[in-house]
Amino acid sequence: MKILAILKKYYMVFLKGLGGTLWISVLVVLAGTLLGILVALMHMGRIKPLRWITDAFVEVIRGTPVLLQLYFFWLILPKIIPVELTDTACILIALIVNASAYISEIIRAGIGAVDVGQWEAARSLGLSESNVMKRVILPQAVKNILPALGNEFISTVKGTSLASVFFVGELMTSYRTVQSATFLALQSLTIVGIIYFVLNFILSKLLRILERRLMVSD
Repeated sequence: MKILAILKKYYMVFLKGLGGTLWISVLVVLAGTLLGILVALMHMGRIKPLRWITDAFVEVIRGTPVLLQLYFFWLILPKIIPVELTDTACILIALIVNASAYISEIIRAGIGAVDVGQWEAARSLGLSESNVMKRVILPQAVKNILPALGNEFISTVKGTSLASVFFVGELMTSYRTVQSATFLALQSLTIVGIIYFVLNFILSKLLRILERRLMVSD
């Protein structure tokens, strides 16, 4: 079969693409989580201008296509940032910003799911707002946040495929490389599709195991 022949000859290209997809996804989710926490806290704060800004930020990111955002950052960032940025850096920043908007909503929902009585009880003990959040609310909210964050990671793995438009090294870029060398588009695309499916299937199973363990710990 041609698929097996392609896989045998170009397996290192696909493995390199898989590695690129994984490290991009991990970096985007980690950095997006940090930025998402900041956005969520600003949105939940008492300073109205910050709440308006973060609300507008989330709405714009969630209301526009990811590909449009990638093009926007790719074109604009090199012009407004004094340091030289590679195409990969621009695309990574765009993906992180995109992920942060969704993750901020996950964090807000997780914190909002904690019983209001927990806030009141902690405040009655004389804890400051920051200590209430750090010592009481966040430990409970984590159980609500982690499963949704796992789903965001899976979505990010699939979303990195758009980076191939800018030839960032990931799975879809591997497909384009192999396709241009073999002129066998369907077979190369099938291999990439199988890799994506297997990867996301494994991640989904791991996520379900995590969810069950969190439910048992309750």
